[in-house]
Amino acid sequence: MKKKILMLLMAGMLSVVSLAGCSSFEEDEVVVTVGDEKVTADIANFYARYVQAQYETYYSAYLGEDMWRSEAAEGKTYEESVKESILQNLEDMVVLEAHMKDYDMSLSDEEKNVIEKAAKKFDSVNALEDKEKVSGSEETVKRVMTLMAIQLKMQDKIQEGADTEVSDEEAAQKSIQYVLFSYKNEDEDGKSKDMTDEEKKEVDKKAEEFAKGVKEAEDFEAFAKEKELEVKTGTFDSESKIPSGDLVEEADKLKEGEVTGVVKTDNGCYVAKLTSMLDREATDARKDTIVNDRKQELYADTCKEWRKEAGIKVDKDVWEKIDFKEIKVTMREEVKDPYSNNVETDDVADAKKEAEENAQ
Repeated sequence: MKKKILMLLMAGMLSVVSLAGCSSFEEDEVVVTVGDEKVTADIANFYARYVQAQYETYYSAYLGEDMWRSEAAEGKTYEESVKESILQNLEDMVVLEAHMKDYDMSLSDEEKNVIEKAAKKFDSVNALEDKEKVSGSEETVKRVMTLMAIQLKMQDKIQEGADTEVSDEEAAQKSIQYVLFSYKNEDEDGKSKDMTDEEKKEVDKKAEEFAKGVKEAEDFEAFAKEKELEVKTGTFDSESKIPSGDLVEEADKLKEGEVTGVVKTDNGCYVAKLTSMLDREATDARKDTIVNDRKQELYADTCKEWRKEAGIKVDKDVWEKIDFKEIKVTMREEVKDPYSNNVETDDVADAKKEAEENAQ
């Protein structure tokens, strides 16, 4: 938990640049009311800037300078999509705080101390003008970090109630060896291009010859190498789409040791051998995924129900004033040990890594 709260420290290391005249709002204006709790504009703004900084730092190189205006989904920009998520997270954090007693949960003195020092750190390393742009008073930073820490701890508590029992049958993953006879080749510049229809016919013929010969061979991989073909391996269940949904459908019909015929797809022809009806390593990994999905679903459903019970009122006019297009906020890269003797450098590195993962 200490490392998770250290992740929040990253919010204290911001670089702020104004791109245009900033929208004005009073920091005590109410953005959203959750039950009896009111989330004011200063809280909403600082949390929004923290999330914005993650996106600006880790995605701007891929999405471009105009990332917030680019389309994230049909009819919705990245700014609209991310702000929608931010608002829901704010609502979740408030309802989670209201239900802390249900789980006999509280922040420890050590956790409170980490938050206190992180808020002071933010106050000391950022210029007054920058802090004003992101509503970064020490009191506001401390409040946002407290809500985020509560959310992390409550999420763990809620997810403890998820069913962690998964049978081999439910998670079963089969394994295959396969060869792909691709319908693509390279041009003079080394770029991939589609084959002509005549070339594809030659590929089909080669795949048919291999499929016929490998069924008689004792070793699929040895036979393929003899033909100078690359053998790949994979694991799957009936719902898998990789390496190909059509290949999975055919391979799922096999008994262990059996070989498919030629499976034609848009990308080329596959020939595969089922090597195991239950791949132990892949099945165990699938169990972990199923359990994690159950935990995420339980947490999401719990928050959704609590938000519904609490009642939500959003002042859209105030919320719209928090605009990502007019202020650029990024995380500073030169983060070093901010707690002196209180934390180790490895902890900070872990926190930064986790911040990157959360941004994704």
